Amino acid sequence: MRKRRRDIETGSLSFLDVICCGFGAIILLLVITKIFEPIRLEETHVDLENLVVKYQQELEDIIGQTNIITRERLATIENVDQNETQIAQLQSELMRIRAEFFATQDDAEMSNELEGRLAQAKQRLTEEMQSLLANYRPDPDEYMVGGIPVDSEYIIFIIDTSGSMQRYAWDRVQQQISETLQVYPQVKGIQVLNDMGEYMFRSYRNQWIPDGTEIRRRIVDGLRNWQAFSNSSPREGILEAIETFYDPNKKISLYVYSDDFAAGSINAVVREVDRRNQLGEDGARRVRIHAVAFPVYYEVTNGELLSSARFAILMRVLCQRNGGTFVALSSLRG
Repeated sequence: MRKRRRDIETGSLSFLDVICCGFGAIILLLVITKIFEPIRLEETHVDLENLVVKYQQELEDIIGQTNIITRERLATIENVDQNETQIAQLQSELMRIRAEFFATQDDAEMSNELEGRLAQAKQRLTEEMQSLLANYRPDPDEYMVGGIPVDSEYIIFIIDTSGSMQRYAWDRVQQQISETLQVYPQVKGIQVLNDMGEYMFRSYRNQWIPDGTEIRRRIVDGLRNWQAFSNSSPREGILEAIETFYDPNKKISLYVYSDDFAAGSINAVVREVDRRNQLGEDGARRVRIHAVAFPVYYEVTNGELLSSARFAILMRVLCQRNGGTFVALSSLRG
């Protein structure tokens, strides 16, 4: 009986020991956890400080970029204001030039006619042309087409086929060419190119078309539907005509019909023509260059002067240096 009681007491002590150890372990874990918690809090605080510094640096960079963009914007606004002022001044100058141009238009046409008459008087006819015209006694005005002498043996038409010409001046172009063909009594050869040097009749490329009533009719009819590509520059057509048809033994006239000279150097074109159109033994250039300017940009685009003025300058120089006449039409209507 005494032994059984002893066993019970021993067992009770062992259970209490286990319970105490368990509570002790829990307390120890709590103590350990509390020890490391300040370290984690300190690390978190350091990370937050670094993040704040990073954001402050980015904010300063953004503010700096904003200041730069603001300065650039103010500079751009200032440049725009200056450009607008310059545009207004140029527009005022344009209006002044336009007024002067129209004021002198009539005087220029009269001067062109007188220059053409003088050039016609200076040019000597070949013996064959004199023979052809021996019994022909027209009025002196019949030697002229819009102030241009028509006494050459060969004629080449160089026609601007650009959109502006075809859209607004094509009827007048056909009229001008018809009048020129009617006034020439007879020639040995004809050719028709556009300002790019493209031939109207490709079967006659690089050769003269024999003159005749039928071919003249075909030229006028062909103009109605001729839509060759054009860059609005007579340079290529003039150089192609001189390079292909220049002959020191022939008197040739080029007729250039256009409304503008869109791009290129005027001096460069003049030098190229001088190099190809050489002087003959009589001191005259064998290819005479005439030009007719169509006022498309004055009547249709409210007086845009830049490219049309460049064409006028170029052709005035070429006509003067190559024995021809420059004529500026006053209207697109005949």
